[in-house]
Amino acid sequence: MKFNLNLRRIFQKFCLIFICLVALNFQSNFPNLQALPMDNYQDEMVTEELRLKVPSEVKAAWLNAEKEIWDPWLSSQEGFLGRQLFWDREKEEALILVNWESKKLWKSIPMSEVNVVQEKFEDIVKTALNVKENPFILIYEGELDKQG
Repeated sequence: MKFNLNLRRIFQKFCLIFICLVALNFQSNFPNLQALPMDNYQDEMVTEELRLKVPSEVKAAWLNAEKEIWDPWLSSQEGFLGRQLFWDREKEEALILVNWESKKLWKSIPMSEVNVVQEKFEDIVKTALNVKENPFILIYEGELDKQG
């Protein structure tokens, strides 16, 4: 009887290990795990995604500064294809989608240059609103790759 009980436990452990190995094997065959990292798509169109907190009382100042500072600068950048501005009334959030010919061209813009433009943007906003700090808080920045 004791031998039978030990044999049963050994068999249960073997089955558990076998199931785990089978599960691990199936996981390694999922296409998502074998997909190429997004960095390999440097030459394909990409959309920069920015989300900002934009309170309704300062929305007009945000739009004016966007058009005065960012529009001309972006238009002068190699690979810039256009952008769209959206504003969510309920969340008081802005969504900015900037389309680039390729990630390579977008990422080739020096951050120091972007920072200078951002400072000009913030200076115009602060002057227009007579405030000491930029009221537009960056919530999220990321990128979207075109599918299909």
